[in-house]
Amino acid sequence: VGRKQSSRKKMTSSSPTHSDSSGSSKHDSNQDSWEIVEGLKGFPASMQEPVRQEGFLLKRRKWPMKGWHKRYFVLEKGILKYSKRGSDLKKGKLHGCIDVGLSVMSVKKKAMCIDLDTEDNIYHLKVKSPELFDEWVLKLRHHRVFRQNEIAMYPHERHLFHPHASSSPTLNDLMLPTSHQIIHLSLSLCLSDLEECESYLLELNLLLKSMEVLHRTYSAPAITALQVYVYTHTIAHIVIKLVQNIFHTTLKSAFSSLSAERDRLKHTIHMQAPQPAQVIGLKTTYSSFLSNNFESSNQDCPDSSRSLVHQVSNESKASIPESISEFFDAQEYLLSSSSSENEVSDDDSYISDVSDSVSMDTYSNEGGSERHNSVSSVVPLTRRRSTLPSPSPSSSGVSLWNILKNNIGKDLSKVAMPVQLNEPLNTLQRLCEEVEYSELLDTANQTHDPYQRMVYVATFAVSAYASSYHRAGSKPFNPVLGETYECDRADKGFRFIAEQVSHHPPVSACHCDSKNFTFWQDVRWKNKFWGKSMEIVPMGTTHVTLPTFGDHYEWNKVTSCIHNILSGQRWIEHYGEMAIKNVNNDACQCKVTFVKAKSWSSTVNEIEGVVTDRDGKVIHSIFGKWHEGVYQGDPPSATCIWRANPMPVEQEQYYGFTQFAVELNELDPSLKTLLPPTDTRLRPDQRLLEDGNIEGAEEQKQRIEQLQRERRKVLQDNNMTHQPRFFKKSKDDTWVSNNTYWEQRRDPGFSKMDFPVLW
Repeated sequence: VGRKQSSRKKMTSSSPTHSDSSGSSKHDSNQDSWEIVEGLKGFPASMQEPVRQEGFLLKRRKWPMKGWHKRYFVLEKGILKYSKRGSDLKKGKLHGCIDVGLSVMSVKKKAMCIDLDTEDNIYHLKVKSPELFDEWVLKLRHHRVFRQNEIAMYPHERHLFHPHASSSPTLNDLMLPTSHQIIHLSLSLCLSDLEECESYLLELNLLLKSMEVLHRTYSAPAITALQVYVYTHTIAHIVIKLVQNIFHTTLKSAFSSLSAERDRLKHTIHMQAPQPAQVIGLKTTYSSFLSNNFESSNQDCPDSSRSLVHQVSNESKASIPESISEFFDAQEYLLSSSSSENEVSDDDSYISDVSDSVSMDTYSNEGGSERHNSVSSVVPLTRRRSTLPSPSPSSSGVSLWNILKNNIGKDLSKVAMPVQLNEPLNTLQRLCEEVEYSELLDTANQTHDPYQRMVYVATFAVSAYASSYHRAGSKPFNPVLGETYECDRADKGFRFIAEQVSHHPPVSACHCDSKNFTFWQDVRWKNKFWGKSMEIVPMGTTHVTLPTFGDHYEWNKVTSCIHNILSGQRWIEHYGEMAIKNVNNDACQCKVTFVKAKSWSSTVNEIEGVVTDRDGKVIHSIFGKWHEGVYQGDPPSATCIWRANPMPVEQEQYYGFTQFAVELNELDPSLKTLLPPTDTRLRPDQRLLEDGNIEGAEEQKQRIEQLQRERRKVLQDNNMTHQPRFFKKSKDDTWVSNNTYWEQRRDPGFSKMDFPVLW
């Protein structure tokens, strides 16, 4: 609702006169470009209801289906309803509804296409004839302004119609009640919710008392101390979540989780009962839990006795604690460098009992035993930084609309953005973030079962998206042609290099090697702005080889979409199908689906995957959330394969960086002498932004971009093409490492070599 209200402010901005409904802002005189249709201008006024429009249009199929299908559309009072046939609409059977007043509308005359961006979905429509296209565009403009005028005059009633309801509405459902009816209904619902929550709390109190009484029933089966702890831990979290929801969100998610946990506790108490000693331990554990969760002190403790303090992400809904929400015993392979101190999951079906025993070599930054012989001639950093020098600046003064309004449907890679919209990391460094959880590949290289190896490789591919969860608010710097980046992490056992090998189209190539794996890819992106959202479509293939078994895995990346580009809280989602295959052995393959969020569902960021044999038989299944963790098997006996590392304290003030991301741009004085002058860490505009110098960063950014234009002109004037220094084209036309970086770094050393002046 807040996002919609923000967008309405732009739509209903003051103007001396009431605008004609046919007003539009043209991006280009060429009919091949997209034209965004303007909305209501001026003050709301009485308007004549526009004429009803109906007929067949072509509508692009929703993902994952491809192509177009014909649907019958009816446009009435600013609401566009559609179904398979006109007779279905007369019967009240709808396939969907679009509120054109709350949509960003853009048209492309030459292709006879109409796009409606509703924030949750983008509807692509196509008309067969130019005359019919002009007629529909004209009617849509009239209805859109009429609907926006209606919303402006009756703001309390604008959200009563929800075009994405889970069940198809009938025509009678679209009747709008009065404002008095809305207020009365809202008060009634609130009172009902409060009464239901109160009854649940009373019932939970009785359940606790029952657990104390049941110790007298000596014939009842005993339960473990951990399960006793689970009961009270869960009840306490329910109370905490209830309070949080009363003050911060709504009561809906609170009493729904209360209901689920009440039923679970009922069932467990009827089946099991604690013995007297365990009841005594229950009280002690319960008191300890309350002190851990409500006291402000959070002291460091050894790995063997880590307190279960959970961090809650900005976007997370209230949910039960992830480490103890399922009552089952499950072996767990916890491969991320984190303990159970992690984010609370949105969905308790993804949770398992989590062991806190994580090997010290995963945590260590003290230069312990190296898993791989590094060529670095300096001692690794004994302690890496835990925060950035300066928090992220405010971008409230930047008008994205003025920048993007002329680029609807276009590739944004060539559009210059102000530095306030950037984060102090580069696209090459973003590629390095994909190997943060390289321990998954280390484990895969030591796993003899080929199907289980595929599970670890697939989980590694999913983990590459985890760091993007908190990063929708900013974009990385675009590398200039010839820019490089290295990351030599002896503590993680890998060496990573990346280079910008092409500028138009922009292509970034990277290579990472370890004694347990080799990882490489070249990636190019197509970015398209659709009015309220921006789609990022990656092209290219990711490769991983495991030397122990001679495996060579390949997979594609999925589509990413950033929502609420212009107003509201930006958020990112990934959707599509990722196909993973072993090109050296077809014994098994894997398909992972990144599920697209639905407006009527609270579940987001979900992934589902299956590992099959050559005959298509499912051997293993995985599920989870790409920003939280991946589980193997079926609930409740699922095994946790990977869990994302906990976020640093106050990460929202520092671009949403993970701890790994915070370390990527760190420049140790001893390392500086070994880097080539083209390394990203030496780029002045990025360094100035990291230090909080916005004006200096913007000045340097423009200077660096101008230098790149001048170098490109020199190449064109002399009929020359840029030759990457550390990557070469392979037989299949992809960029691969030429295996010279680390040798040249050692002898003769980059300081003795010539490089182009990039900044």
